[in-house]
Amino acid sequence: MKKRTDNNYNIIRQPLLKNKTLWAMLTPSIIYFIVFAYIPMCGIWLAFTKFDFRLGFFKSPFVGLSNFTYLFKSGIFARLLKNTILYNLAFLLAGNVMQIICSVFLSELKNRRFVKLSQSLIFLPYFISYVLIGLFSYALFNVDNGVINTILRSIGLEEYNFYLKPEAWPFIIIAVQVWKGLGYGSVVYLSVISGIDQEIYESARIDGATKWQQITKITLPMIKPTFVLLVMFNLGSILKGQFQLFYQLIGNNGLLYNATDIIDTYVYRALTVNFDIGMGSAAGVFQSVFGCILVLTVNAIVKHYNEELALF
Repeated sequence: MKKRTDNNYNIIRQPLLKNKTLWAMLTPSIIYFIVFAYIPMCGIWLAFTKFDFRLGFFKSPFVGLSNFTYLFKSGIFARLLKNTILYNLAFLLAGNVMQIICSVFLSELKNRRFVKLSQSLIFLPYFISYVLIGLFSYALFNVDNGVINTILRSIGLEEYNFYLKPEAWPFIIIAVQVWKGLGYGSVVYLSVISGIDQEIYESARIDGATKWQQITKITLPMIKPTFVLLVMFNLGSILKGQFQLFYQLIGNNGLLYNATDIIDTYVYRALTVNFDIGMGSAAGVFQSVFGCILVLTVNAIVKHYNEELALF
């Protein structure tokens, strides 16, 4: 028995010693995920309690699925679910399409100095705080002295009060999110394009392929695995909206909630206005479970058609 235990110990010990440098490099990431991902999972318990600050985490009364029942039966949850999914799908599809177009365009340019300058300018919005974006948005769209309404009045047209028009904001929100993430995503796709063997393009040119044919028959198929991978990664958070984006652009403007309210902003109000931690936690658990099921389902579908593109 002791010999078997020693053998098991050596089976574990030898790979650790052999790859100790790699494990040392992984240690900060492992610690990060344990502290910030796995330990906080204990907070799932809050979703099944009516949390009371006086009683604390363990002594708050257990209410079972009451928080989930109330959440699903609330008249606004269907709207929140629809808004969250549609916005994230729009971010996912429009964002990736624009990033692919931008990266293909940059890869075809021959002036390297111009390409580097363009990359820097496109990447810049990624580092801009959502607070500043909210201020820029207000400076553009407010009815009193916003840039757009000032121009409209100067040319004799009627002013347009964006903050009273819910139908305008889906386009604004999607455009802002695509603009902000364009640089980062383009760099990812551009790095993939840069890794494509240039001899493939040379052979295509010798065979008489046009530039459009090279893009559609070589470049796009080559970046397809990266596109599928990024889409599947993002599907896991399809119910987790960009809270900062929505809150900084819309704030607490109840007139725009029908078109702009998502699960995250609703949870924020539940926690800050009603202090309903149980229902807020229930919404978070629902987001995570739904995202996990969606990723597993999509991965199974992708694996069925092309096993090489699947995550696992």
